[in-house]
Amino acid sequence: MRRKDREVTDFLKITDIIGRCDVLRLGLADGDFPYIVPVNFAYEIYGEQLVFYIHGAKAGRKYELLSALKLCSFEMDIPEQTVISDSKNSVTMYYESVMGTASATFLEDEEKHRALSLIAKRYTKDPNFKYSAEAAERTAVIKLTVKSVSAKVNPA
Repeated sequence: MRRKDREVTDFLKITDIIGRCDVLRLGLADGDFPYIVPVNFAYEIYGEQLVFYIHGAKAGRKYELLSALKLCSFEMDIPEQTVISDSKNSVTMYYESVMGTASATFLEDEEKHRALSLIAKRYTKDPNFKYSAEAAERTAVIKLTVKSVSAKVNPA
């Protein structure tokens, strides 16, 4: 990382940023060009092992690319404020961001339903939310086991 003064290395601070992000952008290898797709997510922490859960259709580009390689990168961020300095003729953005790499595992049965419940609870804010069992059958649920993570903050 070029700007070491903005690097975040404390695991608790990194997970705090993750907890305040709404979208995870998944980066997948697709021939000559990367494929980037925004996804909803849930996450869990086991010691210092970070795991994300995402979902999607059991068909399509994201599904095919993850099935083929089972490796990805990810990014998430919180844009906070753009600051324009007329006196210095400059512009900067205050932000918090997290990036990393992960391996993908497709979940089934009980693990799949538990992960879907985590995702649903995160976005509905309803601990008793019940997703459709019929929709769940058509849904792929992927566990992303984080292999590397970095974070950067340009604080206000």
